[in-house]
Amino acid sequence: MFNSFADFVGCHSTCAHGRLLKVSSVKTGDNGLLIVGHGSTVNPDSSAPTLAHAAEIRRRKIFAEVGCAFWKEEPSFRDALFLFDPESIQEVYVVPNFISEGYFTQTVIPRELELDGPTTIRSSGQTWKYCQPVGNHPAMTELLLQRARDVAPGIEPAESSLLIVAHGTDLNENSAVAAKREAEKIRALGKYSSVINVYMEEPPLVSDWRKLTKTPNIVVVPFFIADGLHSYEDIPVLLGIANGRSRTGSSAASGEVFRRNPHKIDGRLLFYASSIGTDAGFADIIIEQAGVAKN
Repeated sequence: MFNSFADFVGCHSTCAHGRLLKVSSVKTGDNGLLIVGHGSTVNPDSSAPTLAHAAEIRRRKIFAEVGCAFWKEEPSFRDALFLFDPESIQEVYVVPNFISEGYFTQTVIPRELELDGPTTIRSSGQTWKYCQPVGNHPAMTELLLQRARDVAPGIEPAESSLLIVAHGTDLNENSAVAAKREAEKIRALGKYSSVINVYMEEPPLVSDWRKLTKTPNIVVVPFFIADGLHSYEDIPVLLGIANGRSRTGSSAASGEVFRRNPHKIDGRLLFYASSIGTDAGFADIIIEQAGVAKN
């Protein structure tokens, strides 16, 4: 795993789950990294993972500069056009911190960043390379499995159903593809009694989990970049483990839903994890996606 970045970076480092990644302790001189996320006007936790991953990558000194931009927060996507000085940064790698190919990665980001394909050469001569979203990386499968193990330690997977929850949307049919792909890959491993990709806004619906599963244990992992109103309140309400009275998005109050595991419903145990994008291993994945674009 992570071999394609070997020529781009140098020394060895170990990431959050013990995977070996080729990373550099030496500044790459004229390369910049831009991590783009959604952000939120009502929930500061939405941008927190992106900022944390950027800080970790910045600490490793792999790129000369590391910046972030958001659709719903500052700096905006349009602001990002001016973040990297073309006199000192010759190439900028744009990594969407999004789970799937969809409306934002295929339409909004290219439009706002004025990208005309995988490689865009600005009038200044600066080259911008548009990378695959983090959710497309093959390491997603192991991260999801690890999150499921962490939230439900000691349970027997053969007696459990794993639900991978995504948003789903009618804006772009590709929005649901990533969750479906990961569910298929994990299902093929034969670890869990059943593995089901479910959605908030399209069938199969997460609210139908009782009909979709038969096992005594249900493990639910939100396939989202950040913990926010969806993971704190919307999905818990759909699962029946919260009443949805508050829409504050406060991590201190809303994060309690993750600490009450397991939730006992209809004689069954439901284990609810925080969003996959909060995993520290995403810093490695962002670096790897930039490396793929370079090679």
